[in-house]
Amino acid sequence: MRRRAGLVLLAFAVFFTAMAPLLRWYAFPRLAKIPPSQYQEMVLEAKPATLLDYNDGMKVKQVPRVTIVQTLKGNVEESERIERDAGRDVVVWDALSYVAGSDGKMVSEIPERYIFDAHSQEPVHATGETVDGDPVRREGIEFKWPFLTEKRDYQYFDAQARTSSPIHYRGTRVFRGMTVYYFEQTVPWTKVPMPKKMPIQGVSPEQIAKTGMTRWYTTKRMFWVDPVTGAPVNGEEIHKEELRNAKAMGLPQDTVTVFAGHVKMREDYIESTVDLVSSQRLLILLLTSYLPWGFLGLGVALFALALWLEARSRRPDGARPGGSPAPEPAPAPA
Repeated sequence: MRRRAGLVLLAFAVFFTAMAPLLRWYAFPRLAKIPPSQYQEMVLEAKPATLLDYNDGMKVKQVPRVTIVQTLKGNVEESERIERDAGRDVVVWDALSYVAGSDGKMVSEIPERYIFDAHSQEPVHATGETVDGDPVRREGIEFKWPFLTEKRDYQYFDAQARTSSPIHYRGTRVFRGMTVYYFEQTVPWTKVPMPKKMPIQGVSPEQIAKTGMTRWYTTKRMFWVDPVTGAPVNGEEIHKEELRNAKAMGLPQDTVTVFAGHVKMREDYIESTVDLVSSQRLLILLLTSYLPWGFLGLGVALFALALWLEARSRRPDGARPGGSPAPEPAPAPA
């Protein structure tokens, strides 16, 4: 009976020991993915900020607040269409960055379509990959880091410049009780396209381009990233935009600040993001740490128990626990 129980325990030990690496290296890469229908919204603010008022004689003003609303909406129909050709799980995000002044009026509005692999977050190049209506070919990540983010630099796509450059790992920090990786990217002064949708009625980017006036931009981008899910739990930018050769438009200065400010996530969105990421990271840890190590430990324990039962089953019936045979009974007196 003990030998039969030992064989059963041995079979379970082999099963759980084999499941440990399978969960980590086979199941996790296939099960962990971004859902195609995901929707999220983020509100950032620059308080105070410098802003060009297009409707008041193109004057540069100090304003109490500039608000940036970023939305990411999963396009399931487009995801399914691209998946048929790509042969892998694809996510399509229709993103919008909407900037408003203190009066609530639109300053700029830039749409994007971001197409990427649902598991690795690597870009997938397909028709429709655009920024503000212009076709682009992304290299590297945008918006989100891969699952199990590493302590290294990544290529990060800048939507304003339409190019990618390194975003540097700057160390491990604690943010709101969560261990995170801190990343920084500085985009030097770069000439960038005019937004397709201008805040001045009846004025198009083509008309401005004919005057010779150009738009330039620089930013220092900062992210605090949860290394398990790859989701940023906080983000900031020290952002500045200028119009150069502005005298061509009749302005007294040749260089005019369009927008300048330290952009930060609004507090309520930081709190909700931290709560959301904290709940999601448990699912990733189950597949990468808790279950694999738990199964491995259980397999070792079952294997040890099976060996112990096998050893007990091999003892002679008359053997004592110490291993010496039981003494012979004394002969009866004659």
